[in-house]
Amino acid sequence: MKLESKTPEGPLAEKWTKHKFNMKLVNPANKRKYDVIVVGTGLAGASAAASLGELGYNVKAFCFQDSPRRAHSIAAQGGINAAKNYQNDGDSVYRLFYDTIKGGDYRAREANVHRLAEVSVSIIDQCVAQGVPFAREYGGLLANRSFGGSQVSRTFYARGQTGQQLLLGAYSALNRQIANGKVKMYNRSELLDVVIVDGKARGIVVRDLITGKIESHSAHAVLLCTGGYGNVFYLSTNAKGSNVTAAWRAHKKGAFFGNPCFTQIHPTCIPVSGDHQSKLTLMSESLRNDGRVWVPKVGVKGLKASEAVKIKEEDRDYFLERRYPSFGNLVPRDVASRNAKYVCDEGRGVGATGLAVFLDFTDAIKRDGKAVIEAKYGNLFDMYQQITGDNPYEAPMMIYPAVHYTMGGLWVDYNLMTTVPGLYALGEANFSDHGANRLGASALMQGLADGYFVIPYTIGDYLATLPYEKVSTDRPEFKEAENGVKERIDKLLSIKGTKAVDEFHRELGHIMWEYCGMSRSDAGLRKAKVKIQELRTQFWKDVNVLGSGNELNMELEKAGRVADFIELGELMVDDALNRAESCGGHFREESATADGEAQRKDDEFAYAAAWEYKGDNQPEQLHKEELKFENVKLTQRSYK
Repeated sequence: MKLESKTPEGPLAEKWTKHKFNMKLVNPANKRKYDVIVVGTGLAGASAAASLGELGYNVKAFCFQDSPRRAHSIAAQGGINAAKNYQNDGDSVYRLFYDTIKGGDYRAREANVHRLAEVSVSIIDQCVAQGVPFAREYGGLLANRSFGGSQVSRTFYARGQTGQQLLLGAYSALNRQIANGKVKMYNRSELLDVVIVDGKARGIVVRDLITGKIESHSAHAVLLCTGGYGNVFYLSTNAKGSNVTAAWRAHKKGAFFGNPCFTQIHPTCIPVSGDHQSKLTLMSESLRNDGRVWVPKVGVKGLKASEAVKIKEEDRDYFLERRYPSFGNLVPRDVASRNAKYVCDEGRGVGATGLAVFLDFTDAIKRDGKAVIEAKYGNLFDMYQQITGDNPYEAPMMIYPAVHYTMGGLWVDYNLMTTVPGLYALGEANFSDHGANRLGASALMQGLADGYFVIPYTIGDYLATLPYEKVSTDRPEFKEAENGVKERIDKLLSIKGTKAVDEFHRELGHIMWEYCGMSRSDAGLRKAKVKIQELRTQFWKDVNVLGSGNELNMELEKAGRVADFIELGELMVDDALNRAESCGGHFREESATADGEAQRKDDEFAYAAAWEYKGDNQPEQLHKEELKFENVKLTQRSYK
């Protein structure tokens, strides 16, 4: 199968405008004849469902939480990018486009990224109209702050709760359409399969998480807005419920998986403290605006935050400021993360484990006063103190890189359609806009761009080609998918092994972090592949899932998700093995510059990898979407 990106012809800045005009339209009366399924109700899903309902389509929205307000989008703290240039500091749509391409290490599709930058300016207006309480300057204008990977201030924020406030805005728009009868909401429902009829996605099979009932739903198109797969690493900043099952089920039904090994490592997370942890906590990247990152010049074993104040200034190494004077502490996430690992590997890390660096606000508090810092970051400081017991106003935070976001996801074309006609992927569930490394404050931007401003246009171009007739869930394709789901559940419940699901998940996470995390090598990846295959065999022989399928059973939920994570983990390793270059946050030990920076190989790897499922226990087939850079020059990234 040949990949068709469907990127429009013409100048970059005109592609989206011309494409919108050239797409087929569905007239308002006919929109009422089409049904659309939206799976996931975070920023991408809620905004898409609300927008499509507003247009007149009949929407069914599904989430596994008890409310759309529980979506992991609420956890985004620092802000949302938009090229408004309110600061008059040189920002523009083109600069946001350029920063995003460069930040992604030249592994994203130019046309998609420029469209993202274009519609970013409308997102802010949309959210303000919904009542999102963005921070404002003294005179009442919307405030901006800077973020990593940029030398301008373009990040709009609502203290440290930006994701939550944006989701409440989208949720209010969604509720309006629920009240109007245009959106029907299905809470506590988990997608367990996608149904293909005559080569097109025409429905889904879900399990009611309260009763265990298996149900099918049909539609003219299916939108997956189900987030990322960072929990393949077990310890991540993701909510514990975040999983890959929806995307993986779609992958097994023909949707190619794009760049699965592209994982974002976030530099400002509360460090791992022991085996008792089930997830990690993010401290917003916005803290690097005022916090300074440092370690002692000479390692001090077990150095506590309370003891850091005794370290003299001349004995401190502000290593990001030293190595990258132009950007300092605001280098992109991958650069900050890799350098934190370097200094810890040298034995200069702090804390009980030595796997942490300091994020110090002493200078900012002296400069601006405690009240100003508290107004910007108060809730983040409170969160940190509750978790660690240390007061960031009096002693530096301790941070270390952790798995956060995934740039990989289902491969989509310019219209956000996967390789399965009628099946779309939005937000973090797709691979499209961030290349090998997402810039901070761009996740919220992409989710809302896809839901509010892209899919309402592009889905019409597809639906206009379909007849109005609905597909019955009595068709054999639905019954076959339902039976497959039931058989899988019965198999998981019948094993009655000796190990809990979490034991397998934790072991998978250890393998992934050790061999397919920030640092990778050919030998390590080959070792990981064998270990994952062994783990998969052991899982299906020895997992112990208590309870039944006809009730609320969280162990059963986890078992299905972990089974998918194990398969995904192997594909991630295959993708990482194939990509023998250092790129973004993915440091291939065999590919480095003389000064230890990531070394891309543009002559070999300037493409998006799209993997096709070929059957159980069969190698997946690699397809390549060659990336053309006609508007930016491929150069070695430098933030010095």
